[in-house]
Amino acid sequence: MTETPSASAQQRTYPPGVPCWVETPQPDPGAAAGFYGELFGWAITNVGGDDVPYLIASLDGRDVAAISRAPDGAAAGGPAWETYIAVTDVDQAGAAVTAAGGRVTGGPFDAGETGRAMSCADPAGAAFQLWEAGSYPGAQLVNLPGSWNFSHLHAADQDQARQFYTAVFGWQFTEPPFGGWTWIQVPGYGDHLAATVDPGIRERQANAPAGFADVVGGLMPAAEGQAYWQVTFSVADRDAAVATAGKLGATVLGESENRFTKLADLRDPQGAQFTVSQFLGVRS
Repeated sequence: MTETPSASAQQRTYPPGVPCWVETPQPDPGAAAGFYGELFGWAITNVGGDDVPYLIASLDGRDVAAISRAPDGAAAGGPAWETYIAVTDVDQAGAAVTAAGGRVTGGPFDAGETGRAMSCADPAGAAFQLWEAGSYPGAQLVNLPGSWNFSHLHAADQDQARQFYTAVFGWQFTEPPFGGWTWIQVPGYGDHLAATVDPGIRERQANAPAGFADVVGGLMPAAEGQAYWQVTFSVADRDAAVATAGKLGATVLGESENRFTKLADLRDPQGAQFTVSQFLGVRS
């Protein structure tokens, strides 16, 4: 997700293998909606029912994420932000997951005309979701403050991660010239963006490293035995976002800064971890 969102009303679509949606199941969805609504300026709409709420978050009328109710007996690790990856056929993709050494942990789930989902885990245990779109492709606003920016895979065994995700999604892993994290690329994604919602991407990224338009996420190190997906949201001011999150009951897990971004890792009041990122521009 390297594009700047277009003002076009054209629906944003996602080729197979591209992360397309983020969601956090929470014990108290209403409280989570209050927290993230104030932190990111989200408007919240319940498209589910009172007993089974499904809260769509939007900015300027465009969907950015969802909050749902965590099922009874949810994972011992507690709430988390989940990343959905677009596929053409959920059943075939689930079979590819198991053939490559991963697990199907739930589903498929039928979401009516909007699509079908499946819960999975890679061989190291990192959880992710598959999404076969019907009428609903996924997030319609990305990379602007308050919206989803990237999902990064943190893995202790990076060779295993590369082999698995290449087999399932056809991902390419590239070491960028500036280092820091390994790019996850879907070949042709930049061309898709240029032909749909971001016609100016090539001109805007004229000075970017080759292949940057195809980047859909990152592979990053993790402590021994760990593997997980971390969701990052863009913010206009990291320090202001951290201060607001703290006032709302979040825990600051760490702050960092690199050549391009100021980052903070946070844990929301119910336990879901996420990252906020302020883009600084390209600095020498």
